[in-house]
Amino acid sequence: MLEPLTNGITRGAIYALIALGYTMVYGILGMINFAHGEVYMIGMFIGILTLGVCTSLGAMPIGIALVLAFFVAMFFAAAQGYTNERIAYRPLRHASRLAPLISAVGVSIFLQNFVMNAQSKDIVNFPRQYSAPLVSPAFVIGDARVTWLQLFIIGLSVALMVGLYLFVQRTRLGKAMRACSQDQTMAGLTGIPVDRVVSATFVIGSSLAAAAGILFAMYNTVGKFDAGYVAGLRAFTAAVLGGIGNIPGAVLGGFIIGLTEDGTVYFWGGDWKDIAAFAALMIILIFRPRGLLGERVAEKV
Repeated sequence: MLEPLTNGITRGAIYALIALGYTMVYGILGMINFAHGEVYMIGMFIGILTLGVCTSLGAMPIGIALVLAFFVAMFFAAAQGYTNERIAYRPLRHASRLAPLISAVGVSIFLQNFVMNAQSKDIVNFPRQYSAPLVSPAFVIGDARVTWLQLFIIGLSVALMVGLYLFVQRTRLGKAMRACSQDQTMAGLTGIPVDRVVSATFVIGSSLAAAAGILFAMYNTVGKFDAGYVAGLRAFTAAVLGGIGNIPGAVLGGFIIGLTEDGTVYFWGGDWKDIAAFAALMIILIFRPRGLLGERVAEKV
């Protein structure tokens, strides 16, 4: 069981990073950012393109090239998230709930088709020279092996999650985010720039999604223009499972979805993994309608 357990934790760490973007936006705006999966996909492609440029420029240490790829991808994804919020969401913030939902779906379709036409509709390979050195086993127990790549993905993901939690809990901007999530009107009356806080939330969530996109491409060695749809759907499921709007809940939900998928593949095969993941969601929501860590919120009057 060690190998499917490690695979599930690795995949769950990636889902958790994406789910954080969903839960942060919902926690402040009460809105689901359905274009978040496409931001993840854009970060994946930007990272692959950056590594391709590093390869064409000549010899460069693998570590420096990966750091550069993460930095560039997270920067562009953050810019895309900021642009999405300014153009597609802010003008509709006080409209009916259906309007921003339709706008989010429209942005998702636009970004997906833009990347398909600008890059390719075929599978794009991740440069193997940057992931191959990490594929070697870190340790072997019986027939199971854990690779350095898995440890790298888990370690970096956990570091980003802990960094986000500390940022939200201990910085002025993080306190402003928590204030806006409780009451935007009162937060504005106390001098908090609500629009800037919302934009910062999109920027942070988008940069985390870009990091997840590169990690996913490293792990699966490929990327595709529609990768954001499937990954985004599973990450959204993870956010709802853990309690939408709750940061630790999104992390917990991501790991549960990852472990459920790989456990199902191990016991029953890959055809059942999606069924098992959504069955787990339905079962948990029957007993915990607000998710595992979701809290009952009193209606403001």
